Amino acid sequence: MNDRPAISVIVAVYKAESYLQKCLDSLRAQTFQDFEVLLVDDGSPDHSGAICDEYAATDSRFRVFHKENGGVSSARQCGIDHARGEYTIHADPDDWVEPDMLAQLYAKAKAEDADMVICDYYVDARGNSRRIVQRPSALDHETVLRELFQQLYGNCWNKLVRNSCYKKYNIRFPVNINYGEDLCVNVQLLFHPIKIAYVSKAFYHYVQDANPLTLSRSKTLATWTMIEQLNQILHNILSSKEYYQKIQLQREIDQAYRALYSNCLKSSFYRKHYLPIYERISYSFHIKDERNYVKLAIKHYIMARLLVNIRMSTSRLVRNIILRK
Repeated sequence: MNDRPAISVIVAVYKAESYLQKCLDSLRAQTFQDFEVLLVDDGSPDHSGAICDEYAATDSRFRVFHKENGGVSSARQCGIDHARGEYTIHADPDDWVEPDMLAQLYAKAKAEDADMVICDYYVDARGNSRRIVQRPSALDHETVLRELFQQLYGNCWNKLVRNSCYKKYNIRFPVNINYGEDLCVNVQLLFHPIKIAYVSKAFYHYVQDANPLTLSRSKTLATWTMIEQLNQILHNILSSKEYYQKIQLQREIDQAYRALYSNCLKSSFYRKHYLPIYERISYSFHIKDERNYVKLAIKHYIMARLLVNIRMSTSRLVRNIILRK
């Protein structure tokens, strides 16, 4: 294996034994050969660590790091700390990639001397695959940063990043944040004048129904607390940006709506915690429909919960009807 590969692919692994092999097989099948895969076993109690060891034993491009469980953020950072590639990209163990992903992203990076290459991706659910376009309206870092809170997705697996940027700008994954940690890192990267390129193709398959334990699909008090911490980190980074006030309010409303439909907070705490944004919601007509449910919940929590349940049930019914067609 090349001691200085072109690309380091980082896979944070935890309780992934049922689907990990499909992910790793798709990486091993890449048409591009000059890469390494860093498998970070985050203290998995199942056979995930053994599966990682099996791949490393048969393919020298695969390297395994076994660590105590510390969450996905610490696992991703472990990968970055040990990455030897010129560029890095992440892959989640319940997803998979097209065989030409690394080849096309690296070719674009070299052709344009880019620090970050963004591509489209697929959402796979219920046997269907839907392409999600991630074309920024412009490729300057300020525009892409702003659009991470609009139409662009903040994940790390559809972005090839020059490895040296992490050290140059002192960027690390946030400690003890296991929800939105990838958005946090990309915000930090895009806060600086990095050079960005875009490939108008989808390579990554984001599988939404493989792992029921995935934190990003859970609705717990712990998740709510992490998002509160993440929002504070983002505020500390972005408070100097003129457009951030609108972004901040929208994120607060999204968080309040998520807490409402998950019912993870006591009603008295909910009303007290979100009362300060009540007037800001009332005068922000650009905010999407969720604001009305949050406004109602601050005054009449039980009624708002009932209406949100009806809304969510109706949405699921419509989605199931569409998928059956």
